[in-house]
Amino acid sequence: MKENSVSSKIDVEIRKVVDMEDFFNRLLSGISVTDIIDIVIIAFIIYKILGFIKKTRAEQLVKGLIILVAMALLSSLFRLYALHWILITTMQFGVFALIVVFQPELRRGLEYVGRAKFLKPQFATMDKEKIKSITSAIVNALDYFSDNKVGALIIMERETALTDFAETGVVVDSDVSTEVLENIFYEGAPLHDGAIIIRGSKVYAAGCVLPLTKNNDLDTEIGTRHRAGIGITEISDAVAIIVSEETGIISTASEGKLTRFLDIKTVEKTLLNIYLTDDIKNRAKSIKNPIAGIFRRNKDASK
Repeated sequence: MKENSVSSKIDVEIRKVVDMEDFFNRLLSGISVTDIIDIVIIAFIIYKILGFIKKTRAEQLVKGLIILVAMALLSSLFRLYALHWILITTMQFGVFALIVVFQPELRRGLEYVGRAKFLKPQFATMDKEKIKSITSAIVNALDYFSDNKVGALIIMERETALTDFAETGVVVDSDVSTEVLENIFYEGAPLHDGAIIIRGSKVYAAGCVLPLTKNNDLDTEIGTRHRAGIGITEISDAVAIIVSEETGIISTASEGKLTRFLDIKTVEKTLLNIYLTDDIKNRAKSIKNPIAGIFRRNKDASK
């Protein structure tokens, strides 16, 4: 009897293993290479979307939508027809309202997609000595502004062109130097209240008017200059450097996020990272497009 019992248990386990093998064989046989590629692409898109909305208003939106979907499923499961109808109707009409409310985030997302492949970087290819010289000029000016509590708003243009905002000010098209920056932001100067836009190695425009952030969660102590710096980074990939007129505190804004209480060394590292990163991207594109690279090198040599 014991032998029969043991034998039957073994047979049952063998059948389970065989059934499991058949299940996986049928599953794998129905999956093609295109299915795998499709799954990988969707997973990558979801990953990028989650990374993009992290710590933004859209993150709270996604949490709210997940709760609504879960409630709709539960109301359907437990046959709460009235509640289910209200939830489904709300989600249907809510899509149009969300497009209006989250227009800045949607615009920023589309610009992010566009920058990924199609737009040319605004930085010209520069040698490292030129990059160090420009960085040193900006850092020295910021150090002076901070010590003397001179308000300043410097926008570092990257791949998203800021020509529309430059047109709200005065086109300067001057080499970046400590003296130029100090003269622009000198209290009483006609352009000191606006922002300057630095494009590559040039102070492209000064006295520019920028859009203010619509983020209502900011500290009430944050003034207009800081809100403008955050606002321009919400709709572009620019980096804003802000010096407070009241305290002399140096801050930076990037991707709609403000970082305050920075020292000069940290700002210098940030600037070097901006220039060197974009310079490397530009050189890589020159290698992919050798004709464009030749024209760019000839242009740099003629300066």
